[in-house]
Parts: sequence; structure tokens; C-alpha cells
Amino acid sequence: MGRTIAIANQKGGVGKSTTAINLSSCLGEMGQKVLTIDMDPQGNTTSGLGVEKEEQENTVYELLLGQCQLEECIQTLEFQGVSLIPSNVNLAGAEIELIGVEGKEYILKNSIDSVKNQYDYIIIDCPPSLNMLTINAMTTADTVLVPIQCEYYALEGLSQLMHTIELVQERLNPDLEMEGVVFTMYDARTNLSLQVVENVKSNLNQTIYKTIIPRNVRLAEAPSHGLPINYYDGKSTGAESYRLLAEEVMHRGDEEWQ
Repeated sequence: MGRTIAIANQKGGVGKSTTAINLSSCLGEMGQKVLTIDMDPQGNTTSGLGVEKEEQENTVYELLLGQCQLEECIQTLEFQGVSLIPSNVNLAGAEIELIGVEGKEYILKNSIDSVKNQYDYIIIDCPPSLNMLTINAMTTADTVLVPIQCEYYALEGLSQLMHTIELVQERLNPDLEMEGVVFTMYDARTNLSLQVVENVKSNLNQTIYKTIIPRNVRLAEAPSHGLPINYYDGKSTGAESYRLLAEEVMHRGDEEWQ
């Protein structure tokens, strides 16, 4: 049975889409079968995986509104092991269109449950807000992975996210767990990055991944070429970091591996 991981943080610009793209691609490279779902109306994960977001007929929006079947919106990509359910700006209207719809928190889950055992991992990129799209992702997911940028306000808003996760656990998905926290945009040249890491470690009783994703020029360039980092520059520190993160995700809870 596959594992479904929602990548969430209501702060924008913390590396959610970067993590969704590159974690998916590195898991695929390691022989895993991955379905990536872009739940963000900005569609950054879609374009970062080389799919022209504005040209898509069937996206997660049509799926949520029941206008297409699941198999019609899953695209097999040229990257080993990775398929995608794309997104575009239309998704921004889904929230309003779903008002009054019975069981709207579970629409994505009900669709994905039918194919869950066909994949090793399902990675869901959430929008930078705690709305119905994020809730759909969290009812579908087994765990939530939280990217945290190494900057001064890193902890701000994190308690709100934890509260949302707890509410979803209580009311909608009792099996939801916290996957853990991954630090992104780490700059080894600044004391601040180090302080943020220490601060979060002392304030959070959550799993914190050992792998820290550095600030990396190649990592920043890759999405504009529609390529994950391991295809754009497989020898860069960004690629190495996401491979390490993929290893850690695969061995989560595996004591001998630690």
C-alpha cells in the first residue's frame, strides 16, 4: 500500500513546490512509482515538472468538480517513475464552487483511494493557505511534511499549521500523522540559518529530517527549464540533498537504517 504525503506550510516561498518536484523525482529515480498531485492554483509543481499548465484540459480542478475521471487527468511524465495530476489558476475558484457540496473535504481522497495501491508514494503539493484544498490534501494523506525556510520568521505560523493538522486529525482523518520538518534554503554562511535550525529543534517536538536543503543556484534555476534538479544538474548540491531526503523518507521509522 502506497504512502501519501502532503507537503504543507501556509507560508509561501518556503520551498513546498521545490520539495514536491524534487522529492518525487528522486524517489522515482530510486525505483519508486510516484504520483504527484499539484493542489496549488499557482501550478508551480506542474510547470516545474515540464507540463504546460495553461494547456491542460483535465486538471485537479476538473477532478474535484466531477468534470473528469481520475485516469483522464493523470499524466505519465518523462521522468522515471513519476506521474502528475496537474493544476492551474482555475483551481482558485474551486473553494467557492464547492460551497454546500456534501462531503467536500473528502473529494480528493475518494478519487485517490481507488489508485493508491498502484503507487509507492503519492506526493501532494498544498497551496500556501489553510483552505479547503489543503484540507482535501490532508484527508487524503497519511502524513504531512512541513518545509521550513531557515529565516527569522520560520516559527511564525507553524503553530497555526500544527493546530490545523490536529483539527483534521480530530474531525476528518484520525490516521493523519506528522511526517516531519525539513529545513530549506539553508545558507551555511550565515549564523541566522544555524540559529533557526537550533530554535526549531528546541521548540518543536516533531521529527526533524537530518537532510537540510541548501540555498543553491542550480536548484533555483531548474524549474524555469521544467526539470527536477536530478535531471537538470544531477551533481549539484541541491540534487544530492534531495536524494538524501528521498532516502530518509523511504527509511522513515526504519530503526536499523538510522
